[in-house]
Amino acid sequence: MPLSPRQVFERQLQTIAHRDWSAMSDLYAEDCVVELPFNRPAPLRLEGRAQLVARGQAARDLPLQLSPTNLVVHETTDPEVIVAEFDYVGQVTTTNRSFNVANVIVMRVRDGKIVASRDYHNHAAIGEALGELAEPLSVAS
Repeated sequence: MPLSPRQVFERQLQTIAHRDWSAMSDLYAEDCVVELPFNRPAPLRLEGRAQLVARGQAARDLPLQLSPTNLVVHETTDPEVIVAEFDYVGQVTTTNRSFNVANVIVMRVRDGKIVASRDYHNHAAIGEALGELAEPLSVAS
């Protein structure tokens, strides 16, 4: 039996906390679409697992440790869709600088795989913690 949307999302948070980017990309359908409306310097739309893998490879080099807290998952009338609210307690591992980031994700899961996600992260706060002005995880189109 495939994982429920909530289980897939919780597994995603675990993979991020453990920096297991290959396991995270395995949670997505081959033809998934992920939108990041608050991405810096401009909104980002990732189409397909290959673009997610490239973004994960870029994330490997970032000196970030993210731990999710304050998780609230809202079930919807659509059994494939959840809305999750949570915070990341983050730390820049090279400077020990800590920060908090609020997040909201609207996720559609079908047959145990993420087929669509709209991720509202505060990329400006993450960039500030890293001491960077631009989005550190750009992916070429």
